[in-house]
Amino acid sequence: MNRKPPRIAYLTAGAAGMFCGSCLHDNTLAAALCRLGVDVQLIPTYTPIRTDERDVSVDRVFFGGVNVYLQQKFRLFRYLPPLLDRFLDHPRFLRWVTSRGLSIDPRELGALTLSMLRGRHGHQRKEVRRLARWLATHVQPDLVVLTNLLIGGCIPELQRVLKVPILVNLQGDDVFLDALCEPYRSQVFEELRVLVERVDGFLVNSRFYGQHMRAYLGIPGERMAQVPLGIQVADFCSLRPPARRTGRNRRIGYLARLAPEKGLHVLVDAFLQLRRQPGYRDVELHVAGWLGEDRRGYAEEQFSQLAAAVPEGAFHYAGVVDRAAKLDFLGQLDAFCVPATYPDPKGLYVLEALAAGVPVVQPNLGIFPELLAITGGGFLCDPGDSTSLARRLGELLRDEDRRRAMGVSGQAAVFRNFSARRMARDTLAVYQRFLPPVTSCS
Repeated sequence: MNRKPPRIAYLTAGAAGMFCGSCLHDNTLAAALCRLGVDVQLIPTYTPIRTDERDVSVDRVFFGGVNVYLQQKFRLFRYLPPLLDRFLDHPRFLRWVTSRGLSIDPRELGALTLSMLRGRHGHQRKEVRRLARWLATHVQPDLVVLTNLLIGGCIPELQRVLKVPILVNLQGDDVFLDALCEPYRSQVFEELRVLVERVDGFLVNSRFYGQHMRAYLGIPGERMAQVPLGIQVADFCSLRPPARRTGRNRRIGYLARLAPEKGLHVLVDAFLQLRRQPGYRDVELHVAGWLGEDRRGYAEEQFSQLAAAVPEGAFHYAGVVDRAAKLDFLGQLDAFCVPATYPDPKGLYVLEALAAGVPVVQPNLGIFPELLAITGGGFLCDPGDSTSLARRLGELLRDEDRRRAMGVSGQAAVFRNFSARRMARDTLAVYQRFLPPVTSCS
């Protein structure tokens, strides 16, 4: 007798070729659930996902970004034959388009967002029907999970066709919504409040974000579950917290997309302040991460400022790093900082730095106070304040014993509390509240 594993359809959302925290989270979670014996189909929407681990998503895309945009703008594309739809939604075509610098600006996407949330009543109604038919025919899930509520316009149709519970992760929805312009923002919120009533349950990764989103979208507390983030920690086991180093300068690291909201400019200013103080002339700044064409001017302004103020070698930009290069990058650091200027709901980069044994300095904002309270892996500074950040980085870099103790504490806490396996177990426990009883088959 064999027990039939639960079958989960997990709709994720690609980020136009960019490394995205939600993509990374969804892929890691799906892979870990599969290792627990769960039948998970990770299904991309908009574009293929990008991850530095093995991509476990299916090789197709629903609500292809080019197609839904054209359907929004031109009536003709709402009636294209399936053959042309398949071409526009093909993963290879979408990867080619996004490689050419596709920019997603929420300030320009109000009408499209509203239409997508209207589902069967929006301009992309044929895409909603196509997804529902494919899930019913090829997946036959016991449960559907959405990566965020912004792709939730399909929920009523999925419920009608599949007749299974639907759960929604909340992981940054508010960041996009807050950037929408009126009148679309108010109209979008009206649609979201209707969809909230259709969702069987919500998942969040932190106490902070759960409290925020309950108030933000009016979600009843009993319909929300908290599951801490998790990362694949096995690769980090060979990395050790930095000990006393001789013959090498001290290094501050930044690993995230290069963008104003991630606070690179705050870190650059803090680094330059620190370098001007006695005892810190050896400190270097090492930066890595994805750089979109729309942010190139911003990044080059920061690089020019550094080039004019510090000697060659004191600053290095490593570009986009793959998994092996990421581990090497983190393993060479003495301190880590991504001083985001918004309340980040995830902070995966903090968990990765701590998993490498590198203590962090982060703003007292979003999920960061919660993570540092659990891990003991660093300091908090005042949000958006480069002087406060410079002071905290200085405290960390001048006290080697304390720095190593924080690295040891942070690494142990991540291995214990934030592994992908633990995230998968805790997530499955939430799913099982909504799944039918486990059956047997011969």
